[in-house]
Amino acid sequence: MVSIGDRYLTLEDLIAIVEQNRKVELNDTATRKVYQSYYFLKEFIKEKLIYGINTGFGPMARYRINSEDQIDLQYNLIRSHCSGSGSMIDPAYVKATLIARLNTLLLGYSGIHPDAVVLLKDMINHDVLPVIFEHGGLGASGDLVQLAHVALTMIGEGNVNRDGVVSKTADVFAKEKIIPLQVHIREGLALMNGTSAMCGIGALNISDARNLLNWSVAISSMIVELVESYDDHYSSELNNVKQHEGQRKVAGMMRTFLADSKMVKNREEHLYNRKVDENILKEKVQEYYSIRCVPQILGPIYDTIAGAEKVVMDEINSVNDNPVIDYENKNVFHGGNFHGDYVALEMDKLKIAVVKLSMLCERQLNFLMNDHLNGKLPPFVNLGKLGLNIGMQGTQFTATSTVAENQMLSNPMYVHSIPSNNDNQDIVSMGSNAALIAARVINNSFEVMAIEMISLVQAIDYLGIASKLSSASQAVYNDVRKLVPVFKNDEIMYERTKRVRDFLKTKKRNAD
Repeated sequence: MVSIGDRYLTLEDLIAIVEQNRKVELNDTATRKVYQSYYFLKEFIKEKLIYGINTGFGPMARYRINSEDQIDLQYNLIRSHCSGSGSMIDPAYVKATLIARLNTLLLGYSGIHPDAVVLLKDMINHDVLPVIFEHGGLGASGDLVQLAHVALTMIGEGNVNRDGVVSKTADVFAKEKIIPLQVHIREGLALMNGTSAMCGIGALNISDARNLLNWSVAISSMIVELVESYDDHYSSELNNVKQHEGQRKVAGMMRTFLADSKMVKNREEHLYNRKVDENILKEKVQEYYSIRCVPQILGPIYDTIAGAEKVVMDEINSVNDNPVIDYENKNVFHGGNFHGDYVALEMDKLKIAVVKLSMLCERQLNFLMNDHLNGKLPPFVNLGKLGLNIGMQGTQFTATSTVAENQMLSNPMYVHSIPSNNDNQDIVSMGSNAALIAARVINNSFEVMAIEMISLVQAIDYLGIASKLSSASQAVYNDVRKLVPVFKNDEIMYERTKRVRDFLKTKKRNAD
């Protein structure tokens, strides 16, 4: 059980709920804050003009709303903004969105009725996940369109996606004995005004990106063994003279991974402590950059992931509604805490970093494929009869094509603001777009990495070096070989790559 509302919600908490199906419980102190905020607002609004309660929305805020129409106003807002289009957002991202929204509402600054947080808890615990579409969010007055679809489900309308089956919300609520939300004051606006969709998607992006990074360190280390590289390029002595934490961390991860390897060489033993007479050296003095510069390439990606986690989780633990209902100071403050620029920028930075990671995978893959570069493997790591058999040649086309798409997608959303809402929203974040495109880049990168991984284990078997690898490398090799046994004859490849892709994405690697 994960308690929400009593402390800073961590990425680990969120992942435990989404991926391990841990249940959610509401902290009593946080729930009391929700009550206090609601009852303060109920008294405060008497004889006062408050945006979105007794006024219209956006440019129509100049129109006063009569008391008898104020409840209908909230329902109108929800239904009118359920205008999303495109593909349905993956249920995991939707669940993360619900968690993010619940956490910010439990901070007690939204004036929302306590029934709303109880309902969100029940939806999370029963995996009743609203159907939300990819297109529609500007990330300025928050993720209005995506969160409108959440609110629509909460009032018992629209559709939900449960276990891959799309059903009417009303039918699922009835089956689970869930009571739809009734609007009391401003539940429509409070549910919709916020950055929870971009944050939910963004949080899972960060987790997946870290997993990609850890796998890339593992694969890069295995290639170091494959080529019998010298060990000084990932040594503490070389990397600690740089002040970048990420570089030092990656180099340390490589040292741990390769600690008991019988394949890597010590430069002092091979080149410094013996006389070298050859004028033309048979062995390489140092490797290509895609092997030798892994700490310098993956280090900035490590730091980018860490920075993105800090920003996104800070946002999830922040009040991102408007107006802010401050019962402690007995006031209501209007502003723009719903604006998603912090998250949008981090998602673009994360996306660019992951694109570079996929480029590293592709260059390492090309090294394995090209016998003129590696000098020790058959073309395309072909273990069959050269000419008759094709090996991994066809998969390289897919990897190259996918990396090219990643490079195109690296164009940032953050700087693509377009005014909307009769120019009321004259500069917007595009945060939900940024998060969704980052997710696509990350998923693409797992596909490229799967092709690299299969090529790598094929290369290990061709050279017959599995028993000489480090124990960490052997564990990875054995896991992959259970999914894709060694092959010489050509068979359908996409089934193999899919198995390995799913394995890489679901088998979480730790940094150590």
